[in-house]
Amino acid sequence: MAKDKMICLGCGAAVQSEDPNGIGFVPVSALNREAVLCKRCFRLKHYGEVAHVPLGDDDYLKIIQDIADTDALIVNIVDIFDFTGSWLPGLRRLTGGNKVLLVGNKIDLLPKSTNATKLKHWLYRSSKELGRKVEDVFLISAQTGEGMDELAEAIERYRSGKDVYVVGCTNVGKSTFINRLLRQFAGIQSDVITTSLHPGTTLNLIDFELDGQSALYDTPGVVNRRQMAHLLTTNELKQTMPKTEIKPKVYQLSDRQTLFFAGLGRLDFVNGEARSFVCYFSNELYVHRTKLEKADEVYERNVGEMLRPPEKERKDRLPAFKKHDFTVKNKKVDVVFSGLGWVTVQPGTAQLSAYAPEGVGVSIRESLI
Repeated sequence: MAKDKMICLGCGAAVQSEDPNGIGFVPVSALNREAVLCKRCFRLKHYGEVAHVPLGDDDYLKIIQDIADTDALIVNIVDIFDFTGSWLPGLRRLTGGNKVLLVGNKIDLLPKSTNATKLKHWLYRSSKELGRKVEDVFLISAQTGEGMDELAEAIERYRSGKDVYVVGCTNVGKSTFINRLLRQFAGIQSDVITTSLHPGTTLNLIDFELDGQSALYDTPGVVNRRQMAHLLTTNELKQTMPKTEIKPKVYQLSDRQTLFFAGLGRLDFVNGEARSFVCYFSNELYVHRTKLEKADEVYERNVGEMLRPPEKERKDRLPAFKKHDFTVKNKKVDVVFSGLGWVTVQPGTAQLSAYAPEGVGVSIRESLI
């Protein structure tokens, strides 16, 4: 860690001892510790408390906007489980002419039958379609360490002695990735960067020396408001964010049937021949099937209770559902609920309507699995 300034090792905020309620507050008595954690990170790490931080989306972007002017290697982390929702808006502008490695994190959450080669090609092609051609694609699990050896070797090879910036949206696992990298290759046994289910844990650049001439930088996660996580409490996040390998749930549906994904999403099979719908969500998320004509009544009567999350006391605080209509024809497709999961729909003409809280991204893509 660079020594020319004192920052919180957990979130990167500049340390101060004047304002107990301000960002980066550390009591004077704790300033001489080897690893300085601000009050917010200390309470997050030891008690799981999440304090509100008065930083907006533009504040995070300002912190990382100078990366385009550097000569460095960019490691862009995305969440394989939510690629569209975790794609970094404006990646081409933010990274300039630097080489970019695209890293799909959370590979451990996908079924073991997933074809890794096909998935890599899909990520490469999708990033190109989104406007940023990448140098290479890697699949990892920052949580388990899967794929980390190959990626670490590639980072060393591609960086050619330059600085490395790890970038991505909130909740893609950047800080977990940095902690894993430091444990495996720098001999640091405990996590040094604060991690949390909540978006916006890292507040500033955090740098680690690589070889005396260059550094590895953890950057604040850029907020993508289309993700479900920004609407949920800690308890709700625990039910919606997968922690172990997803066990797909298969439903044989006739038209005029509906699937609810707790109280956070809905998919109507409006018209078409009977077929299977394969649901890829957290194993803890409740999926409920009902008739389309009863769907509105079922939701109103059960949201916050049988259909939870949301928690009962918060059911009226979530934005109202917005409807998205899709037509499926000759390809197997996924209907994606950003930050929640997706449903794979078999080929054949079908009319579908998907619902999610206003502002949460809902999209359709060629089947991932």
